[in-house]
Amino acid sequence: METLEGVCADAWPAVVRRDLGDWRMRAAGGYTGRANSTLAIGDPGLPLHRALDTVVAFSREHGIRPYLQVVSGSPVEEDLTDHGWRANTAHAKGAETYVLVGPTRPAPGDVRDTPPPGWLEVAVGGVPTRAQEHVLTTGPRVGFATVWDGDAIAGIARGCVVGAYLHVAVLEVRPEHRRRGHGAALLAALDHWAGTPYRVLQVTTANTAAVALYRRENLTESHRYRYWVGD
Repeated sequence: METLEGVCADAWPAVVRRDLGDWRMRAAGGYTGRANSTLAIGDPGLPLHRALDTVVAFSREHGIRPYLQVVSGSPVEEDLTDHGWRANTAHAKGAETYVLVGPTRPAPGDVRDTPPPGWLEVAVGGVPTRAQEHVLTTGPRVGFATVWDGDAIAGIARGCVVGAYLHVAVLEVRPEHRRRGHGAALLAALDHWAGTPYRVLQVTTANTAAVALYRRENLTESHRYRYWVGD
């Protein structure tokens, strides 16, 4: 579990990262919970109340709400309520997220080392901010998969290689192009490009369509995480 969380964090780099013992405090202008939360795994090197105060101070410094990304059922979860934190059940994409892992299933496709024109706009739904561009284009080795309808983008996915793992994110197929196998094709293209034995990704439990695709791709649950928010 800790290894996979480290892979996922390395593959999705925040603009600012500051370590607190084993914890990772991150900020990226509010773009995604993962890049604007503290990954609370391991020992922060401080008593919990002092660690939480440090997280709050870091969040205020960078203009974001104080969030913790916490593995569901982990020991730290048991103590957060006593310190005034609460599970963010109103998170926009769902209250809980799967971390899924499985073998790669490579097949050739269009994967580039830099995003083609229009790719970033599809990923963020408009003109990307500097923080969004940083998160999407930075990482150990990043690839940008695309399926096309003529000259128009029909679907995209981002891959990042971290050790033996391909981390997949931002898999998006435009509504008018869905149910044509493009999601599976994007995954296979990233697998082929990455050359790794395993793929890992994060998806909210509420995203039933995506979860069904990933189950068909033989991805299985490693664990789940939730966000906790402090006032």
